[in-house]
Amino acid sequence: MINRDEQEMEKTVEVLPSLESLIERSLAIIVDRISIAIAERGICAIALAGGSTPKPLYEAISKQQLSWDKIHVFWGDERYVPSQHPDSNQLMARTAWLDKVPIPAINIHPIPTNEEDSTLAASEYEQELLKFFQLSPGELPVFDIILLGIGDDGHTASLFPHTAALNVSDRAITVGSKDGQPRITFTYMLINQARCVMFLVAGASKRSALAQIFAPVGDSNTYPSRLIQPQGELWWLLDGAAGQELPSESA
Repeated sequence: MINRDEQEMEKTVEVLPSLESLIERSLAIIVDRISIAIAERGICAIALAGGSTPKPLYEAISKQQLSWDKIHVFWGDERYVPSQHPDSNQLMARTAWLDKVPIPAINIHPIPTNEEDSTLAASEYEQELLKFFQLSPGELPVFDIILLGIGDDGHTASLFPHTAALNVSDRAITVGSKDGQPRITFTYMLINQARCVMFLVAGASKRSALAQIFAPVGDSNTYPSRLIQPQGELWWLLDGAAGQELPSESA
């Protein structure tokens, strides 16, 4: 079933038997939402997640026949490393997907990481979003799809527990911090504007965090993924190892 909270959020939780079935299910939903966005608005704006879980999804997307010229790709967060660094989220997505399809270079919008000051890079990316979505300062973009994961600590994007980024509610992009290293990240307010937010979660190590994220009452400073309550659809797709102790709620 679809559960709706006071903000009319559509929340769907599905526990899939394996990582392979999780990827297959997420691929089907994403391809459908891309088609809907293009049919309704002429383009699809999608923001990607980093980490290991979405890599096979990106590889699967690269094999689809899609209207690549109408798809614009952004990133929800990025480690503050050069674009060719092994830890770069951009590099992973390019290798697994974007370099394999005829998507125009102008349709790829990576987070800049070449500024000496990460705050300047965050401002640059915010300006790029405002320009692309044709917004005024202070307005927040509405993405068609935002992909997310969670860490064992309950973070998502680069919104880490008990960090200043969790308190930023007046702009789209901010600087996160992981072990003292800066990261550029979407704010939770930006994520919550999206038409479709999809969490992909795999592995038994996520069970403890998931229990806290799904608890009726909890601490968002300790488990930042609790902050994600989008105005549109919210999908939680879990493999069996991650979701073993959670009930499945599906549309």
